[in-house]
Amino acid sequence: MARIETGVPALAGAARATAAAAVHEVMHRGHSLDAVLDDALARLAPARRERNALIQELAFGTVRWAFQLTQVLGLLLERPLKRKDKDVEALLLVGLYQLIHLRTPPHAAVAETVAATMHLQKPWARGLVNAVLRQFLRSEAALRARIENDPDLAFSHPPHYLRRLQQAWPRQWQEICIHNNARPPLTLRVNCMRNTRSDYLADLARHQIAAHAAVHLDCGITLERTLPVALLPGFAQGLVSVQDGAAQLAAVLLDAQAGEQVLDACAAPGGKAAHILERTPAVRLTAVDINEKRLGRLHENLLRLGLRARVLVGDAAEPAGWWDGLTYDRILLDAPCSGAGVIRRHPDIKLHRTEADMAKLRGLQARLLNGLWPLLRPGGKLLYVTCSLFPDENGDQITAFLARTAGAAVTSLSPPCGQPDKTGWQILPGECGMDGFYFSCLQKSRSGV
Repeated sequence: MARIETGVPALAGAARATAAAAVHEVMHRGHSLDAVLDDALARLAPARRERNALIQELAFGTVRWAFQLTQVLGLLLERPLKRKDKDVEALLLVGLYQLIHLRTPPHAAVAETVAATMHLQKPWARGLVNAVLRQFLRSEAALRARIENDPDLAFSHPPHYLRRLQQAWPRQWQEICIHNNARPPLTLRVNCMRNTRSDYLADLARHQIAAHAAVHLDCGITLERTLPVALLPGFAQGLVSVQDGAAQLAAVLLDAQAGEQVLDACAAPGGKAAHILERTPAVRLTAVDINEKRLGRLHENLLRLGLRARVLVGDAAEPAGWWDGLTYDRILLDAPCSGAGVIRRHPDIKLHRTEADMAKLRGLQARLLNGLWPLLRPGGKLLYVTCSLFPDENGDQITAFLARTAGAAVTSLSPPCGQPDKTGWQILPGECGMDGFYFSCLQKSRSGV
């Protein structure tokens, strides 16, 4: 459990109100938790900005455990809250998160969550929040026993996700869920074109930031605790970037060589494109993404790191709209997917991703493979990457592509951790401290057919 310190009651109540508002936006309006929190924290008055860590912990934790918390709340309420009062429900979930998963003293968690009701402009909510949270404390032993004996409650995943994980990973599914519900590490990628990892570790030590070299990564560093990127020495000057270890493996496995033409399809926000250029500055990189707004972040990352690429707005599944006929030696396809391997970083995936969404994503993945393959020169390689754990987005997708595509063959990969399958390599969440990723390398025959 995390230790959450209590503070000035007015500020503590306001922090809980801000977190609850973010939870409400995510759960009932379908918004991204990252985007909602970025907006909320940017609007905080300077006097409240020291509560950022508390707000983030409460919002992320409540969304992470939302399925469990919602069911527990249903056991405590005499009747469901009306649709117009879902903001009160969100605050109750924040209160239950503190009581079940944090070491906040119960009296403080109750008092400060009750104090947060003043921001809802619903005077009646004060009594309800107080009564529900105190009822939980009276029934705590029985409720915790119920949680422990119900996998859906204990692991707090949508039933369809649990069933999929159990089918795909019958021996590992429980461990996967545990990692999905854990707080992720903050992993950095040192810009080894401008600095060494050992020098940057020394710089972190001078700033009293505890960190260690990330296992199996030549330029990776893991911090002992998370902190805002603005506090990282040299971040603004491009000495370091934030990127999970598994994501860092993409550029390593792509293995682009100097002078090669490289395409990064679905490139925004640009972490993998930047890493390709840091590893091999002499490649000629084209970065394509259909989302012009997200390409703005790619431009920002390249500018901060002092890197150059040809950046295009376009649909990688329909290259006719942007392709100039030049073939590529290497293509990185970081395909849109369910995100099942990065739930610990984006817990709102559990709330938002439906079976219908996954079916659409599988169709998109197939179209991307089909659309990009003609852009690869004979003898060239395409690295297919997802942050999924499900075979129908990974090995099954590649198997189907091979069956319908002449001249395509799988080449072997040897990532430093994870496990192979017949078409690629799967890293599960938590392995080597990394997120869950899948990699498959496809090579086009020399004849092209």
